[in-house]
Amino acid sequence: HEILNANPYGFLDDAPLEERRSRAVSMRHVLQPEEAATVGALDADAIAAVCEEAWPRVRDADELQEVLHLLAWVPEDRATEWRAFLPDLLDSGQALVLVHTDPTTGTTIPIWTTPDHLSLLTAIHPDLAAFTDTQQHEYTPPPGLSGDEQEARATVVRNWMEVIGPTTAQELATALRWPIPATQTALEQLEAQGQVLRGTFRPWDNLPSSQARDAKPEIEWCDRRLLARIHRRTVLTLRREIQTVSASDFMRFLFRWQHVAPTARLHGEPGLQTVLEQLAGFEAAASAWEPHVLRSRVGDYRPDTLDYLCLRGMITWGRLTPPTPDHTLLGVKQKKRVIPTSLAPISLFPRNDADWLLCLARKGPKNSQAWLPENLSSVARTVYHYLSQRGASFFADVTHGTNQLQAEVEQGLWELASIGLVTADGFDNLRALLDPKRRRGIGRHQKQRPRHTIGRWSLLKTGTGEPDGTPAKPASNPTEAWARQLLRRYGIVFRDLLKRESLSVPWRDLLMIYRRLELRGEIRGGHFVSGMTGEQFGLPEAVEALRAVRKDPQAGAREIRLSGSDPLNLVGIILPGDRIPSHPSRYVIYRNGVPVASEPLSRVSA
Repeated sequence: HEILNANPYGFLDDAPLEERRSRAVSMRHVLQPEEAATVGALDADAIAAVCEEAWPRVRDADELQEVLHLLAWVPEDRATEWRAFLPDLLDSGQALVLVHTDPTTGTTIPIWTTPDHLSLLTAIHPDLAAFTDTQQHEYTPPPGLSGDEQEARATVVRNWMEVIGPTTAQELATALRWPIPATQTALEQLEAQGQVLRGTFRPWDNLPSSQARDAKPEIEWCDRRLLARIHRRTVLTLRREIQTVSASDFMRFLFRWQHVAPTARLHGEPGLQTVLEQLAGFEAAASAWEPHVLRSRVGDYRPDTLDYLCLRGMITWGRLTPPTPDHTLLGVKQKKRVIPTSLAPISLFPRNDADWLLCLARKGPKNSQAWLPENLSSVARTVYHYLSQRGASFFADVTHGTNQLQAEVEQGLWELASIGLVTADGFDNLRALLDPKRRRGIGRHQKQRPRHTIGRWSLLKTGTGEPDGTPAKPASNPTEAWARQLLRRYGIVFRDLLKRESLSVPWRDLLMIYRRLELRGEIRGGHFVSGMTGEQFGLPEAVEALRAVRKDPQAGAREIRLSGSDPLNLVGIILPGDRIPSHPSRYVIYRNGVPVASEPLSRVSA
């Protein structure tokens, strides 16, 4: 699976290695091993066609002279088909035949070149002997010839890389009859200059027989210009191979991609972490996350597993997009009254992604300071100031430090959490606010579920942000990070899918990033889902999985029930019908990827 783990095209990738590896993990279980090993590979026919076009064709002595001038160093066994044109060049003094000793075998081999390159080659091998097949006298090089060996080798290697396509250092050294270390050094020098790129370009099945099929392929090198031509041919070939699927087939694919299908559900802490990383940045009602969103994706879901991930600092929660602070009534702006409810939208996401998510959700003065203390109730304002001055604090510390009643502090924290100003170390802190019986200290499980849980409350901000919640500028590009996150969530991305997302990023900005990623070979472009307008892009492994779902009519044929708050509530967006409200009390029932009913929660439960 190294083709999935690394960048198969050799282009630069700024993403960390672990992030690049995680892009392909989510769908490997739906692909056969032989299919997964070829995902993202360059097309073998495209490589062969470009290599054939790049290798020079010689039809007369003049064309041979041009090739010798281009390559400078041509071992005779690499040019046997050109031998008929060599005597004319030797007679006219336009070519030379040098004697070179192969460092690996110790045998003497002829090297073809031109007098203009003699100084270059003597810099590599000062003891080169010159002779011709048609002249009886030796060629005497002009005096004063000198040069740097490393630079001379790099020049010859650069000339050869322009005509041979993808190759390994060993293959190139064998063709030139050079030592492998010297060839490797020359390739690395050209890489530093931007002339060649390294990677794994040829499909595994097309590698030379000398490389074991079960071994990791050697690092290959390719001229940047040739690699761009190969990639363009590959993109065109891949786009011609795309067969569009219906919206229902796409939904069946999404059920497996997001682990909603019974056979694709994940388990345990690693499975829950994978689901949360996939859904990062999606905002759903606070009361819908555990009973509806997470339980539909993680088999045998346990709430303490989520608490463990939060307390370990791997996952955090909070509202990303703050509500509008005021509204207009009769032409006069009125302050909105904050009424926290269980329908307040929140998101669960990796703590390492908090910087760019908050920067993207609250960029600009309209969103970054939408809710300041003067918009809050007096108790919420007091709690806010306490947390901004004292930092992360336990509930008992907040109660003692603000001199407020416990019920008032709970209401203040719930108000702050519902507008995206505070978060907590654990998710159980939020459960305690959502459960009215738990807040009143009543119920059968009050001993197992204490009113106030472990974990500290703190302001929702980035590591270097201001106390008012204004996020600092993240190290990575937030828009590109969001574009990659959408690919991770849906596998195939197009404009209509953005209607379910709360982060308002213009499609034109995402489109520029997706086009660049396609040119870099990280994703594929084309028309994957019929009935959707605009350009569409997908991860290579997602495209293969979509093809597998289309070929299997039974995949996703079982009945699936999802909450209206679920990210896959796409009725009225990509599926026909009226849009179903994103409310936990509504359910949509799918059968074979088609919505067949939309019912209230009470009827579904009954």
